[in-house]
Amino acid sequence: MWDADVRSALHAALSRTHANELGTTRFVDELGLAGEVRVDVAVLNGSFSGYEIKSARDTLRRLPKQVEVYSKILDHATLVVADNHLDHAIDMLPFWWGIITASAADKVVSLSTLRPVQENPAIDKSYLATLLWRDEALAALTAMGLDAGVRSKPNIRLWGRLAESLSVDELRDLVRNRLRTRTNWRADAA
Repeated sequence: MWDADVRSALHAALSRTHANELGTTRFVDELGLAGEVRVDVAVLNGSFSGYEIKSARDTLRRLPKQVEVYSKILDHATLVVADNHLDHAIDMLPFWWGIITASAADKVVSLSTLRPVQENPAIDKSYLATLLWRDEALAALTAMGLDAGVRSKPNIRLWGRLAESLSVDELRDLVRNRLRTRTNWRADAA
């Protein structure tokens, strides 16, 4: 069972789950987070969910770093894991992460929810803000009248101003909506 097989089954399951929200839901493969990791499948709608795939042929070597970064940014995170990695992977996950097991029989991948996902209790606003492009961050600051003194500063200063000026919920809404409606980036969204 390869990553592509699990990804295909996951996309099919997510499309069914969000069938009534297709106009307001965006799926993005390999979405970069904070310049440190990529989430295998991101789902953007009323929340920001990420799915990390660990197929039977993968290793868990990168999982600790992925858990660390995902846990600073995503509203919901789910590990989609092959049976051979399950026991070891569970020990690496915070309580709120969901777990979906992936198994294959006759070249058909089956997904089964082992642990339902919960809401992330500790989003880090400084990490979340880094998902905005410079023009997006500056436009948000300008709209709020908070752009004075940072217009020509590096991105990190723009992100910092947003993180210090907005509540977690306000920043989550801003980032989620910007990513969901963003155009002219990789064309891997459905």
